[in-house]
Amino acid sequence: MTYPIFNSVINRIEDDLHNREITINTFRTWNEDRINATGLEIEIDLSQSSDFIKALSINLDWDRFRETVLAKQLDGMQEHPFLQEDHMVSTSISPAIDIEITWLFNEKAHHRKLAAQNGYHKVEAASLWMEEITQEVNQLLADDDIITRWHVEVEGTPNGKYLSAVNLISYFQYTLVDLKSLNEVHHFVLRILHELLVKSNKVIKSAEQTLESQVAA
Repeated sequence: MTYPIFNSVINRIEDDLHNREITINTFRTWNEDRINATGLEIEIDLSQSSDFIKALSINLDWDRFRETVLAKQLDGMQEHPFLQEDHMVSTSISPAIDIEITWLFNEKAHHRKLAAQNGYHKVEAASLWMEEITQEVNQLLADDDIITRWHVEVEGTPNGKYLSAVNLISYFQYTLVDLKSLNEVHHFVLRILHELLVKSNKVIKSAEQTLESQVAA
């Protein structure tokens, strides 16, 4: 199954990221015809610019229903393949794009004060800075109607528990209902991507300051 509108957006995003000279670890699309869904996964390398966060992941989710509704809405989409089908999908949903941002923290603690004996994040220490970072992020993203949560993986040794994975995840949704052309869609998605990169950078700086203050305490 092909998604002409979403695929054109992907191409514009790829060009934009290359023009920014951002180091990309992963840039791949996925399709799941069984559930009529598709998406884009991007992972940006931060290992050279941050001691605490190794990568930023951006995931865009899309589906057949949103593609169809948007094709009906945009000018010049009469030949869109989804609009040519005998049994065209009928839905009352409004076109919107879901974007998931994940900050992937280094598995190993940057300072022994925060680390278990094996070098990974000590659970007790991590709970303190995670709570503080959550408060900071809620303030930074207060204007966005979003959900933010932590994903951690806890493992244990005879010497105690530690975190083998620490990720902070925020979920955003943007409506496309007022857009009238494919060009407008391109400009809108690139604008929100830029805004999300700016916000992500603020979260990274805030998280780094929090972790540094925990080390200094």
